[in-house]
Amino acid sequence: MTDRLYDKDAYLQEFDAEVLSCAEGKKGYEIVLDRTAFFPEGGGQPADRGRLDGAEVWDVRDKKEYVVHICDKPLEPGSTVHGKIDWNRRFLHMQQHSGEHILSGIIHRRFGYDNIGFHMGKDFVTVDFSGLLSEEQIEEVEKEANETVFANREIRAEYPTGRELASLEYRSKKEIEGNIRIVTVPGADICACCGTHVRRTGEIGPIKVIADEHYKSGIRLILEIGWKALEDYDRKHRNAKEISAMLSVPPETIAEAVEKQQEQIQTLKNANIALKQKLFIKLAEEIAEGSRKEILFQEDLNSVEVRRLADLVSEKTEFAAVFSGSDEEGYKYVICSNKVDVSVLGKDFNRALNGRGGGKNPMIQGSVQASREEIRKYFADRP
Repeated sequence: MTDRLYDKDAYLQEFDAEVLSCAEGKKGYEIVLDRTAFFPEGGGQPADRGRLDGAEVWDVRDKKEYVVHICDKPLEPGSTVHGKIDWNRRFLHMQQHSGEHILSGIIHRRFGYDNIGFHMGKDFVTVDFSGLLSEEQIEEVEKEANETVFANREIRAEYPTGRELASLEYRSKKEIEGNIRIVTVPGADICACCGTHVRRTGEIGPIKVIADEHYKSGIRLILEIGWKALEDYDRKHRNAKEISAMLSVPPETIAEAVEKQQEQIQTLKNANIALKQKLFIKLAEEIAEGSRKEILFQEDLNSVEVRRLADLVSEKTEFAAVFSGSDEEGYKYVICSNKVDVSVLGKDFNRALNGRGGGKNPMIQGSVQASREEIRKYFADRP
């Protein structure tokens, strides 16, 4: 069996151990030690990384009786090696795991919801709960969680006796056999857990819910905890400063300034739509009544505007084709006719000029990768 040193002391960063076995696996050399401070992946917490002498530890796996270290180099069985974990990575995980316990414990106590999913990602932590929470409830839970952090309470990890365990009300994500390790955050949580935790809640740092979304019949909370929360704050603070400088307003009023700017942009968009509509009417008026065919090219139109212009032109001619774009980037198009089967014509047009799109009579639309000259040449003797 592997003696799990991390279980007794989560702050142990270096240790010496004997190599019990070493075998080459699919993803590296699988090394078993008689004792280890490397935490294997489990309970939503990622595995530790670090070094065993000159070998880099890429991954660590729990095999019940022993712990397997996945390394880039082999180690000699029977030899003594010095292990050193990546402490910065481990401590981040300890902050995040302890913070998640506090939040999950408070939600369970206040609303009766179970934690049905927990994952520590590279950039944030996600926790899934079996029920829904309002924005106000999330804010209340977050506040209580941070009050627990500021109280700097001791976090205990213990193995109660069977009699002691029977009298405890504790959270557990699954049925557990054998010795059960209970992690207690006084006033916040009592939970069965195999993970590593900080000694006192003050070491966790800020706990911040940065987003939430519906998940199955409940809710998923996306969290930043500890140093990760401070990194998130730094990023958002820099962004707020840059935006306030661009808008020439104090950082605390950027939301109001952006809202005002959006209103101005919408006013300009409406004015632009009105001007383009006048342009479209003028272009249509210049077409002789009863004209047989009109092929128009107009710059800087979106798909809706191309269709709007084509509709107006089609009222004056038997066949209308409107294009907007460039020879380099291609053209959006709309083709209309009450006299010609444009559905059939469109298939031939797309095939001949590398186009995409279609529709039903009397209108088709799409895009084409061809030059203006090639398009005009195609319609020279059509329809």
